[in-house]
Amino acid sequence: MGRAFEFRKARKMKRWGAMSRTFTRIGKDIVIAVKAGGPDPNTNSRLRAVMQNAKAANMPKDNIERAIKRASDKAQGDFKETLFEGYAPHGIAVLVETATDNNNRTVANVRSYFTKCDGNLGTSGSVEFMFEHQCNFRLNKETFDLDAEELELELIDFGAEEVFDDEDGMMVYGGFADFGSLQKYFEENNIEILSSGFERIPTTTKELSEAEQEDVNKLLEKLEEDDDVQNVFHTMA
Repeated sequence: MGRAFEFRKARKMKRWGAMSRTFTRIGKDIVIAVKAGGPDPNTNSRLRAVMQNAKAANMPKDNIERAIKRASDKAQGDFKETLFEGYAPHGIAVLVETATDNNNRTVANVRSYFTKCDGNLGTSGSVEFMFEHQCNFRLNKETFDLDAEELELELIDFGAEEVFDDEDGMMVYGGFADFGSLQKYFEENNIEILSSGFERIPTTTKELSEAEQEDVNKLLEKLEEDDDVQNVFHTMA
């Protein structure tokens, strides 16, 4: 198994805690998708992907439809996607993906979390190079007859880099830029996409003692609890 498998295994141990927070973050994804490509999922591939994720998170259909309608309203403000980079204690690199309608608030909050937890907010490019930006798909194995090795061979030309079985489905990882070609392949071949998204997988990780891990987790928890934060990635093993 490769790094994507190990990364996903570790991430699954710590999912978004509150269901309401998950719905809030998916709601922002819907707004961003609708603003970028319109409210019709048949012509907006990004919106289709977000709706699949909403379904996977058990978000009620009414909530999804309301979010799309709200996003279509001209009065609905847009969300700016911003990436923050920095270091947690003990030299752990941290990437923070945010979606906000008030960038000044988000910058102030993220900076305060790093400062209060003995970390340092860095400049653009300071740690991003330590992560590979990849797309991922979780597929319904009942909608195709290939095993992981056969599917990987089939998908190499579409950008797949790693394919493996997972208790939640078949996982496919590829380059960030290959999301569209992989999504198109699955849709054209009637392979059901259960969920999809993007991950920043660390190229190297650092082992810490239990006490040092607690120091880092204090920062990670503060970041993940912020409503403007969509995802947090780090290099702690």
